[in-house]
Amino acid sequence: MAFFRADTADFEILADNAVSENRANRGEVKLEAVGKIYESSAGKVKALDNVSVDIKSGEIFGIIGRSGAGKSSLIRMINRLEKPTSGRVLVNGEDIALLNEKELVALRRRIGMIFQHFNLLSAKSVFENIALPLKVAGANRAHIKSRVNDMLELVGLSEKYKTYPSRLSGGQKQRVGIARALATQPEILLCDEATSALDPETTRSILQLLRDINKKLGITIILITHEMSVIREIADRTLVLEKGEIAELGEVWRVFGAPHHEATRALLAPLRQSLPEDLAAILVKEKPEHADYNQIVALKYTGEGALECDLARIANSLHASVQLVHGGVDRIQGRAFGRLLVSISSEARLPDLKPLMQGDDAIVHNIEVIGYVPLPDYSI
Repeated sequence: MAFFRADTADFEILADNAVSENRANRGEVKLEAVGKIYESSAGKVKALDNVSVDIKSGEIFGIIGRSGAGKSSLIRMINRLEKPTSGRVLVNGEDIALLNEKELVALRRRIGMIFQHFNLLSAKSVFENIALPLKVAGANRAHIKSRVNDMLELVGLSEKYKTYPSRLSGGQKQRVGIARALATQPEILLCDEATSALDPETTRSILQLLRDINKKLGITIILITHEMSVIREIADRTLVLEKGEIAELGEVWRVFGAPHHEATRALLAPLRQSLPEDLAAILVKEKPEHADYNQIVALKYTGEGALECDLARIANSLHASVQLVHGGVDRIQGRAFGRLLVSISSEARLPDLKPLMQGDDAIVHNIEVIGYVPLPDYSI
């Protein structure tokens, strides 16, 4: 299938067999020491402070932070809905603060945007909602029909073209929003909390759709969210904002596996499995002196070195029994990440564990004894 633009200077034919060479370096965004200050009745409010980041062409880049961290201000600067107070925003190497009105219209045509609450026109059908930006751009009727039909097929809603938004589910509404954002063949797609109004199952389907669109069209996707699970599912790299400043920036597996900032650890907390209540009730910090016990040990995997979880090797190295108690290991960008709680018999000692974290034979990134649990007394 091929996707087509209108027969105007702004809408040239583009086949989807590969991203064309003249678009290979498109969709790049660079923020240079960006700051944003708002004036309010209470005085000046600093929303962003000295934010610098390069977003590569064709990548999925996540921006995450708690409420008030500056996420929305940052994403709105990329299509110049907001102007920075200081610093520069460059799209494809061009300082967008210098664009005149006509150039700004052209820029926004190259940058699609989808929203948390869909922003569909209730009085227009699915077809008409998707066609709207094409009509504004001056595309001819034949092209509009062809392009909208292509977009309906892309998002899986070909049968819903006559339907009105009130008859759609939340996930279907967001698919229409995605189709509308892609109608003008943008180089960049901005996603403003695009899944936060959706249930978990629908969220997964929308994230899969965005991933597929990224692969098929080579479009740069920049999304903001307050959910680390969204970042884990879709992003290549992520920026963590805290009070308008960069807390962390890097590949997703690295930020998840070894978070350095308190804000990142707080955002990751919902994904971390807590100690089960039944285990917490009998866990003691000090080693029992007059009872048989097992050690409860936390094994942490951060993604570094592509280590894999190998309980059998740990048990063989310790010459002791090892039983999985709680936790889990996930995979992010092909790397093992997570924490396991295991019960290890008392004959194993912490010094015996350290070699497992060192050198070429390392099979875990961090090992910590978090407490002891008494073995049941069956003598009674």
